[in-house]
Amino acid sequence: MSYLEYNTKYVPTGFRKLIYLNWPIIILLTAVASTGFVMLYSVAGGSVDPWMAPQIKRFGVGMALMIGVAMVPIWFWRNLSVLAFGGSLLLLVAVELFGEVGMGAQRWIDLGFMRLQPSELTKITLVMVLAAYYEWLPTDKTSHPIWVIIPLLIILIPTALVLKQPDLGTAILLLFGGATIMFAAGVHWAYFGTVIAAGIGTIVAVFQSRGTDWQLLKDYQFRRIDTFLDPSNDPLGAGYHITQAKIAFGSGGWTGRGFMQGTQSRLNFLPEKHTDFIFTTLAEEFGFAGAFALLMLYLLVIVFCIHSAISNKDRFASLLTIGVAMTFFLFFSVNMAMVTGLAPVVGVPLPLVSYGGSAMLVLLVAFGLVQSAHVHRPR
Repeated sequence: MSYLEYNTKYVPTGFRKLIYLNWPIIILLTAVASTGFVMLYSVAGGSVDPWMAPQIKRFGVGMALMIGVAMVPIWFWRNLSVLAFGGSLLLLVAVELFGEVGMGAQRWIDLGFMRLQPSELTKITLVMVLAAYYEWLPTDKTSHPIWVIIPLLIILIPTALVLKQPDLGTAILLLFGGATIMFAAGVHWAYFGTVIAAGIGTIVAVFQSRGTDWQLLKDYQFRRIDTFLDPSNDPLGAGYHITQAKIAFGSGGWTGRGFMQGTQSRLNFLPEKHTDFIFTTLAEEFGFAGAFALLMLYLLVIVFCIHSAISNKDRFASLLTIGVAMTFFLFFSVNMAMVTGLAPVVGVPLPLVSYGGSAMLVLLVAFGLVQSAHVHRPR
């Protein structure tokens, strides 16, 4: 019996669970969110309104939800996974039928007190149901073609619904998040090689379809690709976002211009400065040092998640933790690649830093599942 277990032997179960929480992850998430609060204060010109104050309230609610989810045994979430995934699919269908349109996309459902983006919820329920599937499936059947088709359908159905909104960024996250669970569960590498080859073929087909009756992407998505390949072709139009972002990065240098001294954000040259492009504001004001510090916070969260997954003897809990960690990694890596010109602009927010309600609450609930897996792991 470890020292911690010995000293908590006679502590009520609820208090013992609080002690068993993965506190380094909680501290790191708070540090990341606090960075977001500071940046939202900056882009608002030194005011807590209209972005910082609501974001702090959401984070408080999200942390309460995370602790609440963590207190519930992991087996409960395993049993709920199929129902949760089915519910998220119904919400995606509901978005298609009567969702709200914003910025050219139909992605939200107005609940009155908040606007819910079901695709954010689907990122987590997909991980849950795939982890439950591979926990149920015997390991010797993991790579059998019949048992590979089922998770592929589980991944592709919500991906197709999200693409229809259209939301290419979230669709990419769903595909890679699901593939991570399959890989971690032990699916043979040949399947992934086949998918990669098919992906290359799809990319070729996408470019070949441009301007035809069977065009596979929207015109604005093709413009984003053109901008990614050469932003200078249209610096005041489709290339404006990435051009201004690069200016902000370059002007930040090693240590930045200083807090609230970024010209690109203060003078409103930088678009979406409080959401998708908030990382460029941080880089301009705090330079390479600030950007690198935030990246290290993100990577430390991933390290602690992987350590928790490896040390967990429960297959569902381990796969769930890896899936949430990979989803989190894709969140910040895609956003950072997007705003630095390493990937096309696909509209993925910076987790816990960009302003937004659905993304923050769902992500903290996901980390509540990670905490539940950690707290209730076999000892």
